[in-house]
Amino acid sequence: MIGRSLALTLAFAIAPLQCGHSYDPAVSRDETPGDALWQLSRKFREQRDEAAARRTLEYLVERYPASRWASAAQEELTQARDGGGDGGAG
Repeated sequence: MIGRSLALTLAFAIAPLQCGHSYDPAVSRDETPGDALWQLSRKFREQRDEAAARRTLEYLVERYPASRWASAAQEELTQARDGGGDGGAG
């Protein structure tokens, strides 16, 4: 009985080492909605559809403000409004 309790206690004690991990979006392999919207805006730019690219970036900023692409999208929108050329296409 003590052996079984000890084994169970040990299993629970090392479980966080087996299962625990933190999420780092910079190395994520899963595409997020923000990633998809950013890539869609790039595709619209390639097709020279600036209005669609702008609307996509606006939606990204509005709907997914915590996305890793939100600040870049906001910067492009600001540059475009200020007459900053191609809006950072590249």
